[in-house]
Amino acid sequence: MEMHEKYEKEHERQTGRYAILAADDEKELLDILELYLEREGIAIFKAEDGIEAMKIFRQEQVHLALLDIMMPGLDGFAVLRKIRENSRIPVIMLTAKSQDYDKILGLEIGADDYITKPYNPLEVVARIKAQLRRSYDYRDEAEEKREVLSLRDVVMNVPEGTVERDGRRIELTPKEFGILRMLLEHPGYIFTKQQIFEQVWAEMYAGDDSTVMVHISNLRSKLENDQAGKPPFVRTIKGLGYKVEKEES
Repeated sequence: MEMHEKYEKEHERQTGRYAILAADDEKELLDILELYLEREGIAIFKAEDGIEAMKIFRQEQVHLALLDIMMPGLDGFAVLRKIRENSRIPVIMLTAKSQDYDKILGLEIGADDYITKPYNPLEVVARIKAQLRRSYDYRDEAEEKREVLSLRDVVMNVPEGTVERDGRRIELTPKEFGILRMLLEHPGYIFTKQQIFEQVWAEMYAGDDSTVMVHISNLRSKLENDQAGKPPFVRTIKGLGYKVEKEES
C-alpha cells in the first residue's frame, strides 16, 4: 500500500468521514456542491485552480478528486497526471465540453468517471458515492437511516410508507412523503425551495417556487388538521426556506 493511500485510510478510520478534493474555477458551483456533500456527511476541500488543487492534495488526506478540465494554472488533465504519480484514489473529471476526445483522454490518463457540465448536483453526489463504494468500505449513511422517523407526535414508517400524528393516520402523496422525510431526517435544518425540489423531484431546479410551495401547503393542511392551537409543524423561515424544529431536550 502506498504511503498516501495509507494516510487516506487512517484519516477515514479516525474521523469516520470521507473527504474529497473538488477543483473548479467556478466558485459558486463548489459552494453548491459543498451543501449537498455536507448533507451526506462527506467533507470537501475546495480549489479554484490546478495549483491550489495540488497543494491541497499534498497537504490533506482525500479519498476522491473531482477535477474540472478547464482550470487556470494547471488544467484538470495535468492535475490528474500528477495525482496518478503516487495515488490511485478515484478521480472524476468535469468539463463543459461534450467532445469524446476529452473523455477518452481523461480515461486513458487514469480518470474513473466523467461528467459533462451543466450538471445536476444530485447526480455528482451519486457518482461520488458510487466511486467511494467501489474503492473503500463506504457505507452510505442515507441508506442506513432509521426505518422509523419520529419527531414529537409525528411518526413516519419509511418502508411501509405511512405517517401518523397523535396516532391518526395521514395519507400523503409520494412528493409530500418525500418532503416530510427530508425534513424529519434533518430537524432544525433549513431547506431552500431549490434543495427540496432537487432532492424530492430529482430534477434541476428551474426557479419555479410554486411547485414546492403548493406541496408544502398541502402537507401542512394534512399534518395540522385537528391541531388547532398548536404551532405549525413545518415552519417557514422567511427568505430562506422550511424546517421542522428539533425536539426539546
